[in-house]
Amino acid sequence: MEIDQWRRDYVLGSLHRSELKPTPVKQFKQWLEEALAAGLDDPTAMSLATVDDSGQPSQRIVLLKSFDERGFVFYTNLQSKKAQDMDKNPQVSLLFPWHSLERQVIVYGKVESVAREDAEQYFQSRPLNSQLAAWASRQSQPVSSREELQKEFDLKRSRFAGGQVPLPDFWGGYRVVPHAVEFWQGGAYRLHDRFIYRADDSGLWTLDRLSP
Repeated sequence: MEIDQWRRDYVLGSLHRSELKPTPVKQFKQWLEEALAAGLDDPTAMSLATVDDSGQPSQRIVLLKSFDERGFVFYTNLQSKKAQDMDKNPQVSLLFPWHSLERQVIVYGKVESVAREDAEQYFQSRPLNSQLAAWASRQSQPVSSREELQKEFDLKRSRFAGGQVPLPDFWGGYRVVPHAVEFWQGGAYRLHDRFIYRADDSGLWTLDRLSP
């Protein structure tokens, strides 16, 4: 496998300062709408990067569930590795890899907890089996077998049969409050278009073009 020779050129589009919205969230909304319209697989999937207390980075894919000018929201087990990392170091990064559009969005920010009532509202909107899976999984902890996991799931199904599945006390949401957001559009000859929004001390956004 000569992977060093695997390459392609990026020719789908370009990005110009005059096209960009005044805030990164408005620009993200436009690009997300275009990703949805293009029929991308999992357009709300994003890589979440955290760092533990030893300085070891970790990444995993999570799903964006809402966003506004306050930030980008996702939900998870509050005892998971990612949650433990964020409890110790709230500085994180998100990456949206929209490969087929030759685009990336990178978010740099700090996490804060989502209000419990918001987590409750989202949890109750999930499919029943997803609710039960949240109860069954001790996320990031060792499990002896797939059968053991299924057993826990079946126990929770029996426990909550015939009633509403409550929000677990170990499950909730985080909001990534951005201080910088980069928009990357692939370009021919690796001359990509990159723009980064940065929040100044007053909370206003500045915009710079970056070399590819």
